[in-house]
Amino acid sequence: MFVRIVGLGPGDPGLLTLGSLEALRASRRAALMLAPAELTDYIASQGVEIVRDLISDPALFVRGSTEAINAVILSLSKDDIAIGVLGNPLSDFPGLPQLVRALEARGIRTEIVPGVPRDTLSAAIAMPLVPLPPASVHHTWNDLIEIMARLRRSCPWDREQTHRTLVPYLIEETYEVVEAIENADEAALCEELGDLLLQIVFHAQIGSESGRFTSADVIDALSNKMIRRHPHVFGEAVIEDVDAQWKNWERLKAEEATGRKRRSRLEGIPKHLGALQRGQRMQEKAARVGFDWPAVEQVLDKLVEELRELADARRAKQDDPHVREELGDVFFTLVNLSRALGIDAEAAMRDANEKFYKRFSFMEARAAKEGKSLAEMSLDELEELWKLAKT
Repeated sequence: MFVRIVGLGPGDPGLLTLGSLEALRASRRAALMLAPAELTDYIASQGVEIVRDLISDPALFVRGSTEAINAVILSLSKDDIAIGVLGNPLSDFPGLPQLVRALEARGIRTEIVPGVPRDTLSAAIAMPLVPLPPASVHHTWNDLIEIMARLRRSCPWDREQTHRTLVPYLIEETYEVVEAIENADEAALCEELGDLLLQIVFHAQIGSESGRFTSADVIDALSNKMIRRHPHVFGEAVIEDVDAQWKNWERLKAEEATGRKRRSRLEGIPKHLGALQRGQRMQEKAARVGFDWPAVEQVLDKLVEELRELADARRAKQDDPHVREELGDVFFTLVNLSRALGIDAEAAMRDANEKFYKRFSFMEARAAKEGKSLAEMSLDELEELWKLAKT
């Protein structure tokens, strides 16, 4: 029996080396760890049988878990097999020494076949495309971490900040990213994403100073979460469509430690989200368990009903809290209508705000051109200006 540990490269079939492909063909059977579907299909098309149930927990196996490695070895048959590893086994497979020692202890012959290291792809991705001013230089992720650490040591303002004091800046930078996207301004988007990244690095640096977490922990937590929540990409699960993906995502989240602590599936939606956005997120989660209007027409009927209840509350001259409650129901139903139409309610409201801003600014400029202010004009004159602004 022969086990070949084969490097698959960064995951693109075009970056699979001839040596790796020959080793896979020679083995005839291969278990591919975390390989993208496109690469898996390509290897299968080369006459290699894909063994899908050998490695039940690829993430633990890659890290060198003794339990995971022993489980794989006990499942091996007498036939040759290749174990495909993304990247180069010598640099991208932390559990390689443990696996080789375990195989040798059982008298199983092994061969290590290098592949294109994953860092090769990372280097290509890290190559900046945006030209910098003459005085600028290119920097790496490690440079950014060091810059942040030096700022915390040497800049009085940066040194005084805490997780809590940075919250307003985090929110502001997020909205500036959104604005750049909605304005289709690629140059601004590049800059604003950098400002947002700075906030993340800033929080990670503060966390490292207290010994609670570092930027490496942030990256590990995110990477592990994405791998865990996408078994159809990094594992053997099959998901047919986006709806199935959402359901599987919710199920996997519920099984995590944070999810098990939640008493409701609506927990976890930030309370500080905009009210429209939070309402839409809650409705989306409720809809995934079937609590939803089947048709848009029913939502429209509900909107008519809520408007009628608001009118009744006003006519009855009930206390303000009740009128406010009924108005809230109208807004909530409008959010439901947005969702039913496939429209983001928050984005639609931003568009409406921007439209009003442009039209009202036009009215102000037109009135000033005539030597007037809007406050001096009659309602009829304002209406005429509004109609002109709309055209």
